[in-house]
Amino acid sequence: MKRAFAILLCALLALSCAAALAEASKAAPLEDGVYTAAFTTDSSMFHVNEALEDKGTLTVKDGQMTIHVTLASKSIINLFPGLAEDAKKDGAELLEPTVDAVDYPDGTTDEAFGFDIPVPAIGEEFDVALVGKKGKWYDHKVMVSDPVPAEEAE
Repeated sequence: MKRAFAILLCALLALSCAAALAEASKAAPLEDGVYTAAFTTDSSMFHVNEALEDKGTLTVKDGQMTIHVTLASKSIINLFPGLAEDAKKDGAELLEPTVDAVDYPDGTTDEAFGFDIPVPAIGEEFDVALVGKKGKWYDHKVMVSDPVPAEEAE
């Protein structure tokens, strides 16, 4: 009986510790500022330019987060924060590209499209749809994680 009680007590203690760790791991809201953050996707065709090592510039202002990512080329012409079926609807607000200069480690430079993507949460997947030059929309899952104040990331 004592052994069963001890096992039950240990199990309850372990569950309590696990719950406390899960609560502690929830990130506190980021303070307003500029951060360097990882931007990962579910696709090898839709990703941050390799010269930028899967990183983007995360800006937090008044609790709203946006990450600027420079893609690998100019092949993706618009993004939409959500699903492709919603991006095709009348009135959908598409994200327009910027033309970003990319400096590669070997000294060469190039241009690629960049986008400012709204970020609903850090460390959680969210939907982003994209359309390329052929006009076909694709759904993707992306995630922003590991924000570090920009001045510390340099």
